[in-house]
Amino acid sequence: MKVPAKQPLNTIGLKESLMLHTQDKRTKKEAKEEKLHKIPLRITDTTLRDAHQSLWATRLRTEDILGIIDVIDMVGYYSLECWGGATFDVCLRFLRENPWERLRAIKARAKNTPLQMLLRGQNLVGYRNYADDVVDRFVGLACENGMDIFRVFDALNDTRNLEAAIRAVKKHGGHAQGTLCYTISPVHTVEKYVQYGKEQVAMGIDSIAVKDMAGILSPIAAERLVSALIKEVRVPVQLHCHASSGMAMATYVDGVRAGAGAIDCAVASMAGFSSQPPVESLLAIFAETNYNADLDLYALEKVNEYFARIATKRAIGPAPACIIDPGILIHQIPGGMISNFRSQLQKQNALDKMPEVLHEVARVREDLGWPPLVTPTSQIVGTQAVMNVLAGERYKMVPNEVKDLCRGLYGRTPAPIKPEIQRKILGDEKPITHRPADAIRPMLPKATDGLDAKLVEHEEDILSYCILPEPALEYFKYRAAPADAKPEIPADAEIQAAKAAAAPAAPAQPAAAAAGVPMQILDERDYRGLSDIVSRSSGLGLNEIMIRKGDFTLSLRGDTTAIPAITPSTPQPAAQTAPAPAAAPAPAAQPAPAAPAPAALAAEPAYKDTINAPLVGTFYSTGGPGKPKLVAIGDVVEKGAKVCIVEAMKLFNEIEAPYKCRIVKLLVKDGDPVQKDQPLIGVEKQ
Repeated sequence: MKVPAKQPLNTIGLKESLMLHTQDKRTKKEAKEEKLHKIPLRITDTTLRDAHQSLWATRLRTEDILGIIDVIDMVGYYSLECWGGATFDVCLRFLRENPWERLRAIKARAKNTPLQMLLRGQNLVGYRNYADDVVDRFVGLACENGMDIFRVFDALNDTRNLEAAIRAVKKHGGHAQGTLCYTISPVHTVEKYVQYGKEQVAMGIDSIAVKDMAGILSPIAAERLVSALIKEVRVPVQLHCHASSGMAMATYVDGVRAGAGAIDCAVASMAGFSSQPPVESLLAIFAETNYNADLDLYALEKVNEYFARIATKRAIGPAPACIIDPGILIHQIPGGMISNFRSQLQKQNALDKMPEVLHEVARVREDLGWPPLVTPTSQIVGTQAVMNVLAGERYKMVPNEVKDLCRGLYGRTPAPIKPEIQRKILGDEKPITHRPADAIRPMLPKATDGLDAKLVEHEEDILSYCILPEPALEYFKYRAAPADAKPEIPADAEIQAAKAAAAPAAPAQPAAAAAGVPMQILDERDYRGLSDIVSRSSGLGLNEIMIRKGDFTLSLRGDTTAIPAITPSTPQPAAQTAPAPAAAPAPAAQPAPAAPAPAALAAEPAYKDTINAPLVGTFYSTGGPGKPKLVAIGDVVEKGAKVCIVEAMKLFNEIEAPYKCRIVKLLVKDGDPVQKDQPLIGVEKQ
């Protein structure tokens, strides 16, 4: 194609530029003949799932997708990754949308391109193992609603945790894509990955993906791994890499040359950093080879411009200061966990300990059998590393989920957990050796116990509630509210607060009050990793805390010998046979107004002794929806007994009695905002 002499080069469109780059003086006939001899290269677009999950904390709305899906469907992708991962949770919890309706809406408009989802094996789209009957019905409904390709993975690469999901995908007519979660350790060899691949092929997978969630797969390693998989596993291979380390594009080139037939990309405005590589750049690279993706470049250009425009509405926080993180090659921490570590350590006045934390992550991984760092193991390992550093003693504070990992309830670790660490964490308790889900009874028969039948509109609602009960219930209530009485969508307040915090002219505290959210949320720039980390502080009565990511909860407790036993009047948690999130109240559907000034509490009688809020947040008197109050008026509780919860930044802090006392009065209503040092409970010392 000749460019008019008067046309500036920077005004040439993507298609013309690429044609100039590749065709030179070749005739159209020569170009057509060359195209016939090219090898097809399949490209999966991740813009509608992983890209905005990695860059925008999964805050893309269904309306945003429907505004461009017709054009995306014209590009010519192999598949559209548009569901699963964190999108299901975020739709319910923050966007007040129905993820099933999103899937149906996309399928109705994307007539040409298969839809693809990320499925966490036995965890589905949640953060713990679910019973086999839930796995089967979830997959069946996903197929009925339009899902075509299921990328099924397990955080530990424990193939047993993939059995039920792969079986269900094949049963209901979907494409089952197995997954190898890529990491680097002394035990993760090419031979080990080939073994995992063969086990998945025996289960009936149709293809296999190498999931490089941290962006640490080098070009040379990709060539070796893909070559071995092509030779030994004998199913189509797809590469999924994040751009964090800067190697992904080179890795794709060598991986494709070694035999990988498909790669994952995002449009340029949604690519790079912790997202996937840009499709436009990969097209330019492969245009000079014998591989051809055959995409509509005009449509691709429109899609890229569209997402560049809506970024100002959906992105949370400022753009990353550095688009390449070479340190990830050492610590292997994916996504936004590094920035989150920095934020949490800063809150603890321990930012200088960041190098220690990163070093400790590697040590904890080795201790716990070298698990790959992907949800939920990234949260498990990362939190334990932070606790080890902050406590000044390794494994003095151990999350329940680390204990469950040692018990085998998450599956089989790639290498055995160090015996001395196992003994320190579990004592004489013996870990299980069977498939974790074998111990979980069918869940569907009692899935709606305690749920108002008026809130359930479709069978899909039952599955949503079964997997993510608290976010689903909040969404159901939002959906049932009259149009003129619906509360504000949490994500809207979240983004408003972030923008208010970024405005230089607005003082931080007034901005928080105006946005109607706790002050701490303004300091949060990363919603992908752990919500918050609060160290043990006996002065605040925070001897036990819970750290949440979605419905994944890390329960942390200090040295139990220093905490008196809870009296029988305090409800005790039920025993679990499989890892499950600790019960916690659902976040309020609407950001509450600022807490009243102390003068507004004058109506309450003055109490000599009170239990006060240790931080800004939202008050709850129960341990979760449908749960009884932790204490009742007249109860006498021992020092250390849990008496209430203060929620802040998705962190549910269990407040303990600072001394033996009798409960006289609950001074705050459930769901009300509270300020630091505000009296919560009137008590009498015993």
